[in-house]
Amino acid sequence: MTKNTKKHRPIIEHFNDDNIKIFALGGLDEIGKNMYIIECGNEIIIIDSGIMFPDNNYGVDYIIPDYTYLKSNENKIVGLFITHGHEDHIGGIPYLLRNVKIPAVYASGLAVSLIKIKMTEFRNITINLVEYHNNSIFKFNHFEVSFFRTVHSIPDSSGIAIKTRLGYILHTGDFKFDFNPLVEHADYGKLTRYAEKGVLCLLSDSTNANITKFSSSEKKIGDSIKAIFGNIKGRIIISTFASNVHRVKQIVDASIQHGRKVIVFGRSMEKTINVSQKLKYINAPRGTFINIKEFKNLPPNKITILSTGSQGEPLAALSRIADGSHVHIKIIPGDTIVFSSSPIPGNQEAINRTINKLYQAGSNVIVNSPLTDTHTSGHASETELMIMLSLTKPKHFMPIHGVYSMLKRHAQLAVETGVAFENCHVLDNGEVLTFTDSKVFSHYAVQSGSIYIDSDKFDIDNSIIKERKILSDDGMLSVIFTAKNRKLTKKPNIISRGFIYLKDSEKLLSEIERHAEKVYTDYLNNTKRFHTNYLTNLITHELSNYIYDKTEKRPMIVPIIMNY
Repeated sequence: MTKNTKKHRPIIEHFNDDNIKIFALGGLDEIGKNMYIIECGNEIIIIDSGIMFPDNNYGVDYIIPDYTYLKSNENKIVGLFITHGHEDHIGGIPYLLRNVKIPAVYASGLAVSLIKIKMTEFRNITINLVEYHNNSIFKFNHFEVSFFRTVHSIPDSSGIAIKTRLGYILHTGDFKFDFNPLVEHADYGKLTRYAEKGVLCLLSDSTNANITKFSSSEKKIGDSIKAIFGNIKGRIIISTFASNVHRVKQIVDASIQHGRKVIVFGRSMEKTINVSQKLKYINAPRGTFINIKEFKNLPPNKITILSTGSQGEPLAALSRIADGSHVHIKIIPGDTIVFSSSPIPGNQEAINRTINKLYQAGSNVIVNSPLTDTHTSGHASETELMIMLSLTKPKHFMPIHGVYSMLKRHAQLAVETGVAFENCHVLDNGEVLTFTDSKVFSHYAVQSGSIYIDSDKFDIDNSIIKERKILSDDGMLSVIFTAKNRKLTKKPNIISRGFIYLKDSEKLLSEIERHAEKVYTDYLNNTKRFHTNYLTNLITHELSNYIYDKTEKRPMIVPIIMNY
């Protein structure tokens, strides 16, 4: 089994051979910013261009992959192929197009509409958007691209099959197996036909590789939501992922069945409903959706409030309702809040805070549980992953879309279903899996990493993020040196922000002052040519190490030398 040891592998800027190469620029050992590359000779195929949301907000809205390799090889790119319309698969498209020439972006159904809406937010960026269908085939010199239908939490999700001279490379996209789906079944027949022709390598979604329970059918969740709605007498405030079109449809259908009007809060939710109605994924009679004026005149038992914020996001509608800061919605007796989602890893604390505030405000709260069934995952669990492996019978396997524990577990499942241990490749972003006519290896890597995007949709330098993190974690210490003819006229003055409370740390403060003074005077006494920049760097280095030894913290050190 290939292990991720990227740091020991040489970074390659260009490949000049006809070997088949597979690698990721995002999506390995992380959840989000999915981007996978298939390369052979003078052609590159890109699969998905996603974003990731930051765990800690240091003035960062999104994280995207490092596109350096694609920029250096843009003359090879034949197209970007999109598996489905979720943000972690399409959110990076404008940023990619701003940096790299992409001859065509291929997408299907709902994803096409979502991409078009997204591109209206970016001026002066053009896109050649080509819509594909389930039976579409695109031929290039080294590749032939076809598609197979999958089931996910958004309509029009597809896997991608890339025919090469050595066999098929299959990319599942995000998928699950639902034997009672809301729309069409997965393409089981196509999957077995690919297997009969020979699957060189399977790239498969690993998000739920550590979950043993077979994911529930969306129809079961829809029935559960309708039953819950039937038992609630007051207002219903229900929150889910705006991108989960199937769930939004189920909520609207349940509201219609129980005579409730729907008011929507959250820009992303409004966008989802507008697009879904145009494409007939959500069919609601005229008057189902109401505005704030109509909302105020309806009795509580005739209202469904559909909002964003199921993950405890501070600025989302549900969080503002919980805080009592929402302009239009205040909790009233009899309100029931329904969370139709499961926590994304890392969000549980924020969700718990929101739930606690909702209880304190006097509402009832329903979350997903075996008794309520308000949510099911759109990702395959262990059994479903093994079904995919059994249907496709790949010679080689590369788990994708998941943190390392998920990738590792998925590789173990592949071995259990018959893939040779040495043919399972658990890689890191940038590591290149190379197929020649006679062997397979992963000796090389390409440049990869993360680029941070702010609210103005522009890149933030990594050094700025590092500084913000230091300020957030350990604070700042400014040391002011007052000198005449370069000799100190008084002790250094220290200003602390977020590091220590000076009044309670007089001893430490005195020690830092003495050490700072010593560093300055030692330099002055031992140098013939005075360099201010060198001295400030020296002070920063020496004080940082000294303070860490005393406190195990590394605040940002800002030396200021005032020489008269």
